[in-house]
Amino acid sequence: MGRPLLQWNVMTAATSQRHYGMDWLRIGAFVMLIFYHVGFSFTPWGYQTPTRGVVSWAEIPLLGLNAWRLALLFAISGYASAALLAKDGDTGRFLKSRLLRLGLPLLFGLTVIVPPQPYLGLLNTGYTHNYAYFLFHDAFSFRRVIYENLPAVMHLWFVIYLLAYTIILCAALMVMPRSWRQGLKRGVERAIAGPWLLPLGCLATYAVRAGDGWTDTHSLFTDLRAHLHYGSMFLFGILLRGSPGLREAIARQWKPALGLGALGYAFVVVEACYFPGNVRTPPSWIAPLDFAKAVQCWGTVIALFGIADRFWNHDARWRATLAEAVFPVFIAHQTVMVLAGYWLRDKGLTALPEFLALCFAVAAGSWLFYLAGREIGPLRPLIGLKRAKQKPSAITVAVASGAV
Repeated sequence: MGRPLLQWNVMTAATSQRHYGMDWLRIGAFVMLIFYHVGFSFTPWGYQTPTRGVVSWAEIPLLGLNAWRLALLFAISGYASAALLAKDGDTGRFLKSRLLRLGLPLLFGLTVIVPPQPYLGLLNTGYTHNYAYFLFHDAFSFRRVIYENLPAVMHLWFVIYLLAYTIILCAALMVMPRSWRQGLKRGVERAIAGPWLLPLGCLATYAVRAGDGWTDTHSLFTDLRAHLHYGSMFLFGILLRGSPGLREAIARQWKPALGLGALGYAFVVVEACYFPGNVRTPPSWIAPLDFAKAVQCWGTVIALFGIADRFWNHDARWRATLAEAVFPVFIAHQTVMVLAGYWLRDKGLTALPEFLALCFAVAAGSWLFYLAGREIGPLRPLIGLKRAKQKPSAITVAVASGAV
């Protein structure tokens, strides 16, 4: 007999066990996000703290990530949520734990970590007040100051959306009868866990995104197309963990999915060469471009899930530490980048040294933020880490050992 097509070894054999490939995929996705944000500063698209100049070709590698990076993150988050829900065994307990693990870092981030970003953005547009004045008068004023809508959420919009999707999921699980949930799951599995996985996924992504320019507002109550896209990917991740049929379909089709993703990206590059930077895309190109991005997005996400299972499903010495560090690093990275970029931009560096310096500063600064936060007990919940386990007292140890 030939080699079995199904390679989703750990998840298929025992879904309660950890799939290390998903950890590595999550780690890689967030590292990629950091480089994406640093590179964004060198594109014609503009950023909070501009660099010394624009590199005309910088948008080409970023367009290789643009269409699918967030879809992948929400799908991974859905998969992780399904694993945590299975571990907790109770929807209410799971919701409480997620409110704490996501809500506390969100509040800490919005009040402490994020404010330097809009402040430096205001300094670039003529704001003359110091940071203390900004914090006490403008940062939380719920109004527009020059070009900044305050209070700002910046990159933490991702956490807001994830928390919202989690609350909606838990509400649905509490209200919807089990038979309805099982029937819905079986219906979706029949539709996509087979030869229609790639075409239906591409068409659904295109249907959701066509005409919006793949631009998110990051406003919870108005970002309808983004919610349809990211919320669906979140649910896809949940389904993926509990569906052997879907995992089997991905194991069979990740290679053609990779080819589709590459083809979609090729068209995106062609469009960028004809209409670079902020040059407006002609109406006749918009529909083909939207479809190419949909193909690139869905094909790449499916391919990465297949690759993570086929090649990355193994443990390593640094995996647990890196997996723990991902969320704190995400919370800190964009503020570190803006601060470092503001300091570096007048140092006379050309684009490449400035890019490398920014990458190093963001990586080092974010990692130090994680290392410091994990060692300070009260800070751990505020940066998304579990509370440290209390060490037993000397008396407890003595009693347990029979010394007293």
